[in-house]
Amino acid sequence: MSGPEAPGEPVRVLVVDDQELVREGIASLLGIQPGITVVATACDGATAVEAAVIHRPDVALVDVRMPGMDGIDTTAVLATRVPSCRVVMLTTFDDRDYVAGALVAGAVGYLLKNLPSVELARSVRLVHAGVAQLDTAVLARLAAALTIPGRVTPAATDPQPAPGPHRPGPADALTGRETDVLRLIAGGATNREIAGRLHLSEGTVKNHISRILNRLGLRDRTQAALYARDHGLL
Repeated sequence: MSGPEAPGEPVRVLVVDDQELVREGIASLLGIQPGITVVATACDGATAVEAAVIHRPDVALVDVRMPGMDGIDTTAVLATRVPSCRVVMLTTFDDRDYVAGALVAGAVGYLLKNLPSVELARSVRLVHAGVAQLDTAVLARLAAALTIPGRVTPAATDPQPAPGPHRPGPADALTGRETDVLRLIAGGATNREIAGRLHLSEGTVKNHISRILNRLGLRDRTQAALYARDHGLL
């Protein structure tokens, strides 16, 4: 076995949630998963930062809405105080402002609490291995957050660069079927949903996604969703 599922040192996890039942439930469920050790829990942002400084977790699962220092502020502080700790938002809220704010603050993942414990454990291992994790339901929210009316972005204020070489669009680089897959990715569809809508097997969908990423020079589904938005596929 290779990659993030390979045996080795367990991933050290900090669980941060202001609801005790939820917090302890997540910690208990993760604690029985192979390759994961929950080193601490915290009920708020300030306590989370203290625990992270002491225990040096590899991954922190942080609720986005908490009294006092919320999850986004906690993420920003952790990025400064404990930069080796990768932060993942684990929440029931997929609000676009939360998604964008968390990623800007330094989070490398945004997951919803309805995720099965086995999938959550897998996401933790992948984050530890350097693979960003975004719930498919929030991908469309992320694209929308980058075009919120009234929000000033660098593109809106910086001088426009001189025209450069033509950058291939979907029609240049992808087949029609791959363009269909890319459009569904941007809409937040899972591989299973894409397979059902296009009458393909999930294996074929995975192959299409791999070719899309390779042909467009993209790293992951998040970049694919943003590429689709920039090229008018949403």
